[in-house]
Amino acid sequence: MTATMLDILTHPMLAPVRHGFFTRRGGASSGIFAGLNCGHGSTDQTEAVAINRLRVAQALDLPPEALIGVHQVHSADVVTVTAAPAGAAGAAATAGRADALVTATPGLALTVLSADCQPVLFADARAGVIGAAHAGWRGALGGVLEATLDAMEALGARRGDIHAVIGPTISQRAYEVGPEFLDAFLAEDAAYGRFFAAGEGDRLHFDLPGFGLHRLREAGVGQAEWTRHCTYSDPERFFSYRRSLHQREADYGRLIAAIRL
Repeated sequence: MTATMLDILTHPMLAPVRHGFFTRRGGASSGIFAGLNCGHGSTDQTEAVAINRLRVAQALDLPPEALIGVHQVHSADVVTVTAAPAGAAGAAATAGRADALVTATPGLALTVLSADCQPVLFADARAGVIGAAHAGWRGALGGVLEATLDAMEALGARRGDIHAVIGPTISQRAYEVGPEFLDAFLAEDAAYGRFFAAGEGDRLHFDLPGFGLHRLREAGVGQAEWTRHCTYSDPERFFSYRRSLHQREADYGRLIAAIRL
């Protein structure tokens, strides 16, 4: 299967830097993982995930060992990558426990996995510095987006020249939460109440990408946008953790987002 058979979302704001938010189309996995599941942490067949990751690497004109990720833990921790970690081709090369990566090294693809959380790709094309972050509500509230910008600046990027794009994530209408969830945000800043809309009973709907954009813009990033794709609402294109729960599935696939110099 060639890279042209994959369904890859790109954004002009990150150009000319090579990148992609890969959908689930064009992969080797089957069943509930049908398509391009790139998560070795799932119960999918290891061989299928390796094939999927190879296809992603080929789409970026890289060997599979150049796809660098992290063991995501919903933190605000960022890893600075200077070389590919040791690992077999086709395996997930991980740079430690964290939720974001930055690099100024050509020939490496920074990757994050998601299935409702925000995959965020960053680029300062002028300075030749890129970043990738996995930002669920906990990571975004904890500061992972700001920490990524800080780490990029440490490599020579200028904050005002950094462009950030949030890829497919769960939209507000699909993200129902309870009052204790709202309390966690209000304890941080009372103004965060504006990212919640009333639902049925005591339920609320949280605007995760809206919150991500707010944090990025408040941090002084040059430009920030969301691709406006909802993972929950489009099962043909995207995996969704929350949808898998509602459908009582045993597991779920992981989407990959990648950026390279």
